[in-house]
This record gives sequence, C-alpha cells and structure tokens, in this order.
Amino acid sequence: MLIVLIAGAALFAVAGLAYALYTGGGQTVEDYVTARGQFGAGATTATLFASAMGSWILFGPPEAATWGGLPAIAGYALGSALPPLLYIPLGRRLRSLMPEGHALTEYVRHRYGRAMHVFVLGIMIFYLFIALTAQVTGMAFILRLVADVPLWITAGIVLVATVAYTALGGLRASVFTDGVQSLLLLPLLAAGAVFAVATVEGTSLAAGVADRAPALLRWTHGPGVQGGLALVLGIASASLFNQGTWQRVYAADSAATLRVGFATVAGAMAVVVVGTGLLGLAAVGAGAADPPSTALFGLLLDAAPPGVGLGLVGLGLTLVMSSADTVLNALASLVAVDLRQVLPALSGDTLLRVARWTTAALAVPVFAIAAQGISVLYLFLVADLACAAAVVPVFGGLLSGRLTNRAALLGTAAGLLAGGLLFPAPGAAQPALLPAFAAALFVPALVALPFALFSRQEAVDLTTLGSKVTTIDE
Repeated sequence: MLIVLIAGAALFAVAGLAYALYTGGGQTVEDYVTARGQFGAGATTATLFASAMGSWILFGPPEAATWGGLPAIAGYALGSALPPLLYIPLGRRLRSLMPEGHALTEYVRHRYGRAMHVFVLGIMIFYLFIALTAQVTGMAFILRLVADVPLWITAGIVLVATVAYTALGGLRASVFTDGVQSLLLLPLLAAGAVFAVATVEGTSLAAGVADRAPALLRWTHGPGVQGGLALVLGIASASLFNQGTWQRVYAADSAATLRVGFATVAGAMAVVVVGTGLLGLAAVGAGAADPPSTALFGLLLDAAPPGVGLGLVGLGLTLVMSSADTVLNALASLVAVDLRQVLPALSGDTLLRVARWTTAALAVPVFAIAAQGISVLYLFLVADLACAAAVVPVFGGLLSGRLTNRAALLGTAAGLLAGGLLFPAPGAAQPALLPAFAAALFVPALVALPFALFSRQEAVDLTTLGSKVTTIDE
C-alpha cells in the first residue's frame, strides 16, 4: 500500500509540475493567486467538485449517521449542498462590485475597515489551516487502517507531493490537477457505490439497523434532528469563508460559468454525502460501527476482497490532494493579497516569492500535527462557530450599504459571545451544538439590524468598492 501511495502522489505531483512548467513562464503574482477569468464551465465545475471533496467525506457523514440516523444524513447533505448555491448570488455580487478583487478579506477591509478585516482574516486562516490539517490527518488514518503505515510517513508523502506543484504553479496548477483528480474521482466513487450497494444488500440495512438502533431510522429522532440542523448551520457558515472557493469565483470566465459550476457541484455533493451517510447506517446494521469515526472502513474492510483496500487508498489520496492544494494556495493568496495592502511598495516578483515560500512553510506545522494523529475536530467546530458569527455582518454588508462598521463589529462580538457561552466543553460525550450555532448566526442579526435601520450615518456607496481595488501587479 505504501508503494501505491507513493506512486499516486508522484503521479499528481508530476502532472502538476509539468503543467506549471509548461504554462508558468512569466507567471505573475496575479495569475498565481487569482487566474482571473481563465476557466470555462467544464474546468470550473471540475475544480469546484474536486476541491470541495476531501477525506472528510469518508469519515464525517458515516459517523454522523451512527448517532443521528436519517435526519443527520439529511442535515449533512443539505449543509454540504447549500454553500455552492449561496455562492452563486454572493459570488456574482462580489464580482460585479469588485471586478479586480481577489479575496473576501479584501472586500471586508474596504467595506468596513481594519478591525473587521483582521477578524475575518483571522478566522479564515484558522479555518483553512484546521481544514488542511484534518485532511492530511484523515489520509494518514486511512493508511494506518488499511495497511498499518505510520502516520508521519503518509503525512510527509502527501504534503511533499502537494507542495511540489502548488508552490510552483499556484492556482492554475491547482485547477489543472483538480481536473485530473475529478476524472479519477468519478470512476472511484462509482466503483465504491457499486461495491457498497452489494455490501449493504448483504447486511440487510433496514433489518439490521431496526434490530440494533431503530431510532436511527426515524425522521423524528431527537439527536439526529438537532445534530442535522447544527450541521446545516455550521457547515454552511464555514464554507462561505473558504478563500479557495472565492478564488474560483474570480477564476470563472463568466457569471453563467459560475452558476453552472456551483449548481452542479451542489447536486453532486448532496448525492455523495447521502451515499456515504447511508453506509454509516449500514455499518450500524452490520455491527461494524465501533468506533463510529471509522464506520465506513469497518463495514467495507470486514467484507472486502483484496482490491478494496487498494481502492480506498486511491480514493483517499485523490480526495485529500485535490483539497489540500486548494487550501495551500488559498492561504498563500491571503498572505500575498494582504501583504500588498500593508507594503504597497513591494514588487510583484517579491510577492510571488513570498506566496511560494508561504505555501511550503505552511506544510511544516501541518505535518507536525498530522504525524501525531491529534484530533482537530473540536478546533474545527470552534472555527465553524466563529464563521457563523460573521456571516450576517460580512454578507449583509455585501447586500446593503446601510450596515455600518460599528453594527458589524458589535453584531459579530455579540454572536461570538452568545455562541461561546452555549458551546459545549471539550470532551463532552454528546455535545449539543445547535443552540451555540443558532445563537452565533442569529444574534448578530438582532444586534446589527437596529443599527442599519436607525443609524444616521450615510449609507456606504457599494459601487465605489471597485475603484479601491486593483490587480496585485499594479
């Protein structure tokens, strides 16, 4: 299995490096972080699909199904499909207001000012770093489950291969390899679905779950309903602060391409999440859901012919590298964009070098954490909560000029406070997340709305945002 891992990682790295060398002559920092308007509907859909997938698809939905049943699966699917649909109007709006823009943080800086900018930049970096660490850790766990490969070996191979082409080629190389990875993901997922159907049929899903945990099959299952709603709020909120996705908003060549790509991915995400979630239920029915976090592997590997472990490794590697390169380049782009704001005299070549070295440097702490197998789930939930508190202030300001800087700051702070007070402590056996996420999302609206309605401050002219932003090269 280790040879398969090395060969697969090398394949993606060589493809990305070859593309970067072929197209990278004279690449500017603008191309590196934005690739503005360079990709049509096919490439945009492929890169959105590949970058949205990750090792979480093999762990999260199946585990949610083991405690939340059908309602949790539905919530996970809705939470995964909703963000792409929200990106369609929000992305078109941001592109129209800031045609030369690069990042959500850039919009926040010019719309509100430094305080909100620092907060949003902080939560985006934190969220992306935790997401990258979770992806690499997930891949390391897959190899340990399938072939008992030490965690640090898997983490090192994945990160070295991903950094090799992402640092050199930037966003264009990431989009290109996403296309290659999408071509592999589709048959791998299809083959997995066929095998899963055969496995589930043999375990008699409904009968097995009805015997062992009948509540999981009820749509009124309390923990599942609450957990499903929490997943919708948490996943949807955090996904809106993914810089990798905002890069692809600008990389699409038209609003129509944006609409087709995101709508297609929304449907695909829902189907995949439902499929892997049902496998988690099947694991419960087969008595193979202990521990819940590896329910899918417990189900498939117990009844697996020799090739299934190989297929899981290939699928996991494709999922992880397709999302890891996205996150690495997203973090590097935030550094480059914001460094331009702080030090406008820096040359484009210097910014390009900084972005490339940032990509490589980020791999070091990720490797250190992933090699230890430390769970970052709690930190992931904290990042989701912070994102939820910022949703209304950030995107409300994109839609209306009446929302003031003070309203945004007070609303965000109130959401963080309310959500934080209700947030479960680390190690809680069955954490109740819905009250915390609901408070973080809705309290800012209650605080900020009166300011927007009764403030005497003149409304911000949103049409002036575009004049405040130019390409990084200028």
